[in-house]
Amino acid sequence: MSAIELERPSLSPSLTRREQVVLSNLSEDVTLEQIASKLYVTRNTVKSQVRSVYRKLGVSTRADAVAWARRAGLGSS
Repeated sequence: MSAIELERPSLSPSLTRREQVVLSNLSEDVTLEQIASKLYVTRNTVKSQVRSVYRKLGVSTRADAVAWARRAGLGSS
């Protein structure tokens, strides 16, 4: 395994496709309400998905989740 592979986290903490979409939207300067509107779901659905993402990634803040996503090559840089 190369050093890059060791530094880049895998998307395989079993994130669902929707959790990946929500995670990629967290990097934008938008509220959960705005993400929910964009994805045609309720704010509570997005909140639940965000909690699930945080749990699976082992993070507790939006900034940590965004940093993880950037290291994994998900979303904007």
